[in-house]
Amino acid sequence: MYRMTILYGAPDDPAGFRDYYYDKHIPLAAKMSGLTGWNLSWVDSDPADPSPYILIAELYAEAKEAMDRMLASPEGQAARADLDNFVTGTVTFLSGAEEQVDF
Repeated sequence: MYRMTILYGAPDDPAGFRDYYYDKHIPLAAKMSGLTGWNLSWVDSDPADPSPYILIAELYAEAKEAMDRMLASPEGQAARADLDNFVTGTVTFLSGAEEQVDF
């Protein structure tokens, strides 16, 4: 399994970011062929020690080649271009093969 992790920096308008992400970005990105899973972690933030991130999104594909095809597709390019419509903080992409570790 291959995973892309996306770290979304704290936005100017957290409620607006969340609404846009659910209402517009997810339906757009869900059209990407080859996406085998998607996890979201909304980051808890303490006002006394605010997190630099609001969201960690994990996208899954069968292999790196499948992820590359998915991101290069018109649907993948549209999802990437959509970031300009709602991201006001940073956005960082990390990717790699997922490895299962048994204890």
